[in-house]
Amino acid sequence: MPKMKTNRAAAKRFKLTGTGRVKRHKAYASHILTSKSPGRKRNLRHAGLVSEADEPRVKRMLTC
Repeated sequence: MPKMKTNRAAAKRFKLTGTGRVKRHKAYASHILTSKSPGRKRNLRHAGLVSEADEPRVKRMLTC
């Protein structure tokens, strides 16, 4: 049986933490920034975690 291939699109968007959770970047930080408050934009810079419901799907895409 051939090896499983990593989904390259997912590999560029997600990283695994040391405890095995999946880190992601937050959405809505790319354009139309003038209408967003400075605090909101600052919070969008921090990484978030993938929800527990979506975690198995993302991890399957990241398996090498």
